[in-house]
Amino acid sequence: MKNIVIVGGGAGGLELATKLGDTFGKRNQAHIHLVDANNTHLWKPLLHEVATGSLDSGIDELSYRAQAYNHHFKFHLGRMNNLNRERKEIILAPIFDENNIEILPERRLQYDTLVLAIGSQTNDFGTKGAKEFCSFLDSRAQADKFHKKLLNTYLKANNTAAEKGNYKLNIAIVGAGATGVELAAELHNTASELSAYGLDRLTKDQLQVTIIEAGDRILPALPPRISLAAHRELEKLNIRIRNNTFIQEVTKDGFITKDGLLIDAELKIWAAGVKAPEWMNNLDGLETNRVNQLVVKPTLETTLDNNIFAIGDCSFLMQADGTPVPPRAQAAHQQAFHVYKNIVRKSEARTLKDYEYKDKGSLVNLSRYSTVGSLMGNLTSGSMMIEGRIARIVYISLYRLHQVALHGYLKTFLMSISGRINKIIRPRLKLH
Repeated sequence: MKNIVIVGGGAGGLELATKLGDTFGKRNQAHIHLVDANNTHLWKPLLHEVATGSLDSGIDELSYRAQAYNHHFKFHLGRMNNLNRERKEIILAPIFDENNIEILPERRLQYDTLVLAIGSQTNDFGTKGAKEFCSFLDSRAQADKFHKKLLNTYLKANNTAAEKGNYKLNIAIVGAGATGVELAAELHNTASELSAYGLDRLTKDQLQVTIIEAGDRILPALPPRISLAAHRELEKLNIRIRNNTFIQEVTKDGFITKDGLLIDAELKIWAAGVKAPEWMNNLDGLETNRVNQLVVKPTLETTLDNNIFAIGDCSFLMQADGTPVPPRAQAAHQQAFHVYKNIVRKSEARTLKDYEYKDKGSLVNLSRYSTVGSLMGNLTSGSMMIEGRIARIVYISLYRLHQVALHGYLKTFLMSISGRINKIIRPRLKLH
């Protein structure tokens, strides 16, 4: 029986493993394997909410092992660090506990078809001091770490404000893409919530959130009218936006611009740029681009090996219009379903079909204050702009569609009811 191995349990990888498990795995037509370095899955677009405490990751996370049991695939905990294409096997690095004691040795997993859905990480472009002084939000662990750091910083700032009175807490975010903009709004909301829960000596007016963007506007990948609408909403929240600002160095005190100006920041977040992990740069000869993404053919097979597919943020596909498929959750979702259909075609010795990215629009959620975006169209023309409550409902529905792909409609409906109940019985903010 053939082995189909998926590496990466993000939006695309987990949906693909579930779909393949429910067909090939359930019918014993193939062994389906999912590999991930974590025990649980959390939808990546929610990480900024975990970081600020507006979402409790312990409630919304999904256990890979439970999903594997329910959907007829096998889960392997581990981090892939190499590939042997000749022997058709992936190599998983050893796992160590917090005391550096080996739990699992290096392992090798055989495949007939391999799907790499490893995702991406933030690109700091080698900026001096970025790794040392900035927080990143590429994983649930990083989001949880930032949340604790945020609470501790706010507790200290609240005490300082009580002693000195006139005090301002500065938080700065590099990158005005969706993550940076949504995070800024959530941080403003966090200040209001913490004040309601007793940390009231530092008011929201004493919190200064700054977004730093190298381009001439925020949300550069979205239409200008959406960028302008989001800009107006952020200004209402007293969030400072610095466009056309290049960061040369990061220090303990803040960000130093190319012009030598220091932007004060006690908390520093880097949310600009995307790249695939460094170890993918030389993956047994597979073709990659300058940000380590695997170059794929329109069928989503890698250019040099038809037995290996790549989807999501770790893949690079140039479209007919000369632009690459954007690294977005909707692209990963579409590609996962397309690879599923191509694997079915391959098993039936049929010709594989080319993937075509269909832009469904973009939505940016500004915490409880507003949601803006576009629907049903190309990002540069033909899109319909929506704002407010309707946009918020559509934004939530995107997550529900991801849950439907993993659990089906009934379980997703029950989970949505459970979520509404939790909003009533639990604090509005995770406070620990």
